[in-house]
Amino acid sequence: MDKYTKEKISLLHPFVREEMTAIIVECDKALIGRAKIRITQSLRTFEEQDALFAIGRTTPGKKVTNAKAGQSIHNYGFAVDICLVIDGKTASWDTAKDWDNDQVADWYECVKIFAIHGWEWGGNWKTFKDLPHFDKKGFNSWQKLSKLKKDKNNYVIL
Repeated sequence: MDKYTKEKISLLHPFVREEMTAIIVECDKALIGRAKIRITQSLRTFEEQDALFAIGRTTPGKKVTNAKAGQSIHNYGFAVDICLVIDGKTASWDTAKDWDNDQVADWYECVKIFAIHGWEWGGNWKTFKDLPHFDKKGFNSWQKLSKLKKDKNNYVIL
């Protein structure tokens, strides 16, 4: 597991940090070829969320999210975005490539592992598919999360 992924895990809600560490370790064990998994995004501040929401609306670019601040599971530390890092240097979001030649796309090897641990894949969403995204089932309603009190570190109290 690379230092960037470790840093992103440390920002997640404390309730899911250990589980996410286990998921990443399992993915890296399953990916026996040139690819390894990296978390590119975890906890996102409300300010960061609003900046992303503005893209394609009030700032140039293609829309990347339909979630305003407080409406993303990232804002509560129960979501991650991933990529695959090839040969330790090149980021890839290719969901079809089988870097380890085991007849299963590396991305889908990771999707299966996330699912076993109860994480929903954004690639299964009916609208606005988000292939790099995973969020924790049972903690993926921003409406419910937004009503919870927060601790001194600004994480929702479960």
